[in-house]
Order: sequence, then C-alpha cells, then structure tokens
Amino acid sequence: MPRQARINLVGIPQHIVQKGHNRLPCFFDDEDYEFYLKSLRAASDQYQVQVHAYVLLPNAIQIIATPRIDKGVSSMMQSLGRRYVQYINHRYKRSGTLWEGRFKSSLIDSENFLLTCYRYLELRPLHLGLVDELGEYRWSSYHHHCGNEVCNLIQDHRLFLQLGDNREERCNAYNESFRYRFDRRLLNYVAETVNMGQVLGGDAFKEKIEEIANHRVRPLKRGRPRKMKVEVES
Repeated sequence: MPRQARINLVGIPQHIVQKGHNRLPCFFDDEDYEFYLKSLRAASDQYQVQVHAYVLLPNAIQIIATPRIDKGVSSMMQSLGRRYVQYINHRYKRSGTLWEGRFKSSLIDSENFLLTCYRYLELRPLHLGLVDELGEYRWSSYHHHCGNEVCNLIQDHRLFLQLGDNREERCNAYNESFRYRFDRRLLNYVAETVNMGQVLGGDAFKEKIEEIANHRVRPLKRGRPRKMKVEVES
C-alpha cells in the first residue's frame, strides 16, 4: 500500500508523532531529553516552526506546531531526527536507526481541537502510568501551560492567549480543563487520526483543507452507487 501523502499548510497547526524503532527507548537519561529539547528549539527557529506543546516519552515524542514557511515541519523533523540520532549513536557507541520510519502528522482544526490536543499530549505520561501526578513529569509543556515555568521553546498559540488577559489568568483557565475527565472516545479519535495521517476536524474544516490543498482528505463512500428505481406505467 502506498504511503499517504502529507499535507503541509502554512499557518495550520499539526500534531506530530515519532516513535522509537520497535517501540524501543530513544531517551536513556536526563541529558538525552535536554539535548533533544535544545535541538528542537534550534531546528524550529531555523525552519520557522512555532512549537506550541510537546511531550517526550521514553520511546516516543509528540509535538504540536505551526509552520510559517512551506515544508517547515518536514525540514525541522528531518534535521532534528538526524542530529539526535548522531548524538545518541556517538554517546552510546551504537549504530543504526533509532526511529520507527518517518514521523506521522495530522492537521488540526484549531478552533475545535487545538487545546484538546494540548491536553492529550500532556496527559500521556499519566495515562501511560509513568507518573502518579502530572506535575511529577518533567518532559512536557504542561509546566509551561499550568504556570510552573516559562519555557523558551514554546510559542503560545492565539487560542491559548485568549484564555485570559494575562499569563496567570490563562494558566488558571487552562488548569481548570484538567478537572474534567478526558472522554475515552475522544482520546481514541485523536490517536487514530494522527496514526492514520488524517485531518483532525469536522466536515467544514476538512472541506476547507481540500479546497486549499486541492487534495481529498475525506474518504470516498464505499460500495456501488444505489440503483434508481424506475416506475413503469401500465
């Protein structure tokens, strides 16, 4: 089966996922996480990609970002992947691949799903049983959005900025969203969408993407067309 072509549109956020080869670890200690974040900052600056949220897991990374130039995300991820693999291979005296093929991504209907995707990413350590409390996990943008720290990697999206008149109000409003349980169906929908490389959004958003990209993102209806019933007068 041919791999699905990515749609990269300037100004539209993307949910990006890259997994370790055979689900094996790609981070081994704090220094590795720190090097990856430093490299992500450099690559995002170089290729003009705004990073809004992230989580680094032991065997995977997830990022929400908006490209400001054509092919910005692809260029950023290729550069970042090469640099990090070289670092790991040199540090641990190993060779070969680290990632499970190319990264996966999906366009996000920001008005309806962007902040939901923030929560999806930042809840992953809790859902995977890596910590008992979100605040215990160091390697995500949760600490930036909840107000514990300011991360110089993050560029706040306008929807996050609209949560309040100042940073304290915005962080408090964002924290309130974690009081509500993440619906399991929504959780699965977000995960399935990015794994399939589909668009995360409703029909109106998908129609807009098809018009801009001149590329179908909605599946064709299955089955043969229904035959019309013809009445014959007697």
